[in-house]
Amino acid sequence: MKKTLSKLFDHQLLNREEAREILLRISRGEFNPIQIAGFVTVYNMRSVSIAELQGFRDALLELCVPFDADGQPTLDIVGTGGDGKNTFNISTLSAVVVAGAGYKVTKHGSYGVSSSVGSSDVLIALGYEFTNDRDHLLKQLDQANLCFLHAPLFHPALKEVVPVRKQLGMKTFFNMLGPLVNPVQPAYQLFGTFNLELSRLYQYIMQETGRRFAIVYGMDGYDEISLTGPCKLRTNEMERLMLPRDFGMAELQAIDLDGGHTAAEAARIFTNVLANQSTEAQFNVVVANASTAIHCIHPDKDLEDCIVEAKESLLSGRAKATFKNLLN
Repeated sequence: MKKTLSKLFDHQLLNREEAREILLRISRGEFNPIQIAGFVTVYNMRSVSIAELQGFRDALLELCVPFDADGQPTLDIVGTGGDGKNTFNISTLSAVVVAGAGYKVTKHGSYGVSSSVGSSDVLIALGYEFTNDRDHLLKQLDQANLCFLHAPLFHPALKEVVPVRKQLGMKTFFNMLGPLVNPVQPAYQLFGTFNLELSRLYQYIMQETGRRFAIVYGMDGYDEISLTGPCKLRTNEMERLMLPRDFGMAELQAIDLDGGHTAAEAARIFTNVLANQSTEAQFNVVVANASTAIHCIHPDKDLEDCIVEAKESLLSGRAKATFKNLLN
């Protein structure tokens, strides 16, 4: 690690294989917490390169517990986190809405690190039990169109960095990696990134995979479509700036998206959205993200039609029934 840190502190970049190897060695417990902290904080002082991000991703996919969805094309909706906005669980709710609309979703997520409540925290509060048992997850996918892949169960090698991340209490390059290392490597993914540069890196990496993707970055700092202002959207075919009016919706304020500070508060918002008892702002931002995910699956459809599908999933109660079915 000393040699690697000296190279990084000298403003040099790692190549793809070097990045892969250092993460493999971290996972094997070869370094102490201070060395790991020194390594991860480098990437809070400069941007990660494409080769480094690819190498880190290669290592985590090599080490992960594999999950084969029986060849079914599935979708993931996931943000990097690390935007410090403390929004409610928009991507998780959007995943439920998309499943309620009839699409297969394999949602990857974990605990909150730089926000109060992550996707895993709220799901635990709502009674969902995590597992990496393939048969059980496939049964959920069959019965509810949806299953959740709790990252610590699929990436046990990362146990070496969990205490360091918690103590740092800020985003690290592991936030950058999380969305890229869904064990399913689903056919479709809606990514949210915490800055514009990372959205560009994701676009490059995803173009290489050949899978369908949509990458969003709220220009005022959100790792999702926030409707609080313009949002940069990148897909396989194009890049464009999306405005709230492009979804037929009014611009929101940051307070409209607040997720509370406890898992109980987050769970209450989650339940209210699915029960159609949320605020209009909460409803709209979930619909905006869910419809963009549906559009990723069906780029030939008009966005307006995808918005109708997402709204209908909520208003008809199918999204709520999907989640209830998942818990049974």
